[in-house]
Amino acid sequence: MAVLGSEPVRTKELEKAPTGIDGFDEITNGGLPKGRPSLVCGSAGCGKTLFSMEFLVRGATEFGEPGVFVAFEETEQDLHKNVASLGFDLADLEQQDLLRVDHIHVERSEIEETGEYDLEGLFIRLGFAIDSIGAKRVVLDTIETLFSGLSNPAILRSELRRLFYWLKEKGVTAVITGERGEGQLTRQGLEEYVSDCVILLDHRVIDQVSTRRLRVVKYRGSVHGTNEYPFLIDRDGFSVLPVTTMGLHHGTSNERVSSGVASLDEMLGGEGYFRGSSVLLSGTAGTGKSSLSAHFADATCRRGERCLYFAFEESQAQIVRNMRSIGLDLQPWIDQGLLTIIANRPMHYGLEMHLATMQRLILKSNPSAVIIDPVTNLNAVGSEGDVNAMLVRLVDLLKNKGITGLFVSLNTGGSYHESTEIGMSSLMDTWLLVRDIELGGERNRGMYVLKSRGMNHSNQIREFLITSKGIQLQDVYLGPEGVLTGSMRLAQQERERDAQAQAREELERRRALAEQRRKALQAQILALQAEIETEESELVRTELMEQRRLERLASARDQMALSRSKSTRSNGRESGSGETK
Repeated sequence: MAVLGSEPVRTKELEKAPTGIDGFDEITNGGLPKGRPSLVCGSAGCGKTLFSMEFLVRGATEFGEPGVFVAFEETEQDLHKNVASLGFDLADLEQQDLLRVDHIHVERSEIEETGEYDLEGLFIRLGFAIDSIGAKRVVLDTIETLFSGLSNPAILRSELRRLFYWLKEKGVTAVITGERGEGQLTRQGLEEYVSDCVILLDHRVIDQVSTRRLRVVKYRGSVHGTNEYPFLIDRDGFSVLPVTTMGLHHGTSNERVSSGVASLDEMLGGEGYFRGSSVLLSGTAGTGKSSLSAHFADATCRRGERCLYFAFEESQAQIVRNMRSIGLDLQPWIDQGLLTIIANRPMHYGLEMHLATMQRLILKSNPSAVIIDPVTNLNAVGSEGDVNAMLVRLVDLLKNKGITGLFVSLNTGGSYHESTEIGMSSLMDTWLLVRDIELGGERNRGMYVLKSRGMNHSNQIREFLITSKGIQLQDVYLGPEGVLTGSMRLAQQERERDAQAQAREELERRRALAEQRRKALQAQILALQAEIETEESELVRTELMEQRRLERLASARDQMALSRSKSTRSNGRESGSGETK
């Protein structure tokens, strides 16, 4: 226990030898204990020999550590042929002094429990092989054959300890394989106690479906994963899927990627999904889930990015053909290597094997998007809890790699729409629901966004149309019956168009009447204006005549006055001349 304020005690970590086996070094935090013996046990056919051989080959080719493989059952020729399918050329490695393969035949009848039985011959032969190439790694396959004639536990324990101590003294990292016993890890039940690390391989068959799993039973001096991990043996070798060790430490991205449907992008804040997010697309059969998936795959490839499409219902050729009917040609993307479609029936593998296969392909191709259509079909090879646990692992893997995942969920008829068959909705960042809308004797499609974390999104139902030019989302119509789709929507649109036409006609009629009245009023105004102008003109004429009359009267008065003046002067002159006379 550390004392507050004191310097933390630094512990020296156990030195390890990396195996080079995908996933195994991760769950063991570096590989097998270096310079110590490890036990790999399991039943026949579980992969012990292949695990051991890959440990040697990877060590020789990737880490510069030559190795020695000692077989007690298979000959050198058999081993060369058996591992050639994995791409391992043992003959070439032997020529380069990176590997020694030795077969030691042990005759059970020659072994007697005399109390003097020892492994000196093995030590001499093994020591020579190690020294001849400077080996750092050793495999003994299998230990039961070496001690097949011994049944005395005391002798077995003594010789096992001698063997393990001798390997430690040589400073080699050793792998010893053992057959699994009844109710115990090995037949003798002793090897696991003297081994520093014990690896258990299991090949089980449940409901006629096989699966392989690995578990680190013990690891002295090191922290390690204690869960069961699925593993895969294929042409690329041995690989372990350590996703149960992952936590919620993955990063996030603010970058958005298109769904391939512009109107759906508009529903998702106008930009589409977050890159690296997990998207759930659920709905009943025939609602267009695969069509939406194909649009997303097409949009991914158009950006020049890779897409992995895992299909559990349709073959690649069938998907390509069907999508052409909606205006999508996926074949060019397949030819360019941007789109890879892996089509298998769910029963082709066990649940863990599906997961291991997916992980292998994801890590190998490094896609930007992964589509699983439909993920609910995996219920055929596992319980709901097992499928959910698998999806947790897969979602964590995709998020840690920044890969956008689209998970298609098939809802069975009559199931509650806002639920999934495997209870995975809480794992998803975005949930799209495509549902049937039955109204007016028709069955149409509708879509809405149940949730989309971290973004504004539409809360409206949109009618979902699959046309020869792809998917189209249209605004639904709300009528007295509720949401209107299909022919009822068309009828409602026709009624609205008729109502609009009638309104336009009534408006035009009223506009024409108003125009007529306006013109009539304008005519009346013009008539009144003409009447006023006539009266004004008559008034002006009358005023002019009156003015002229007055002018004539004035002129007459002036003339009369002038005439009187002249008459007066004339009379005066006549009077004056008479007096003079």
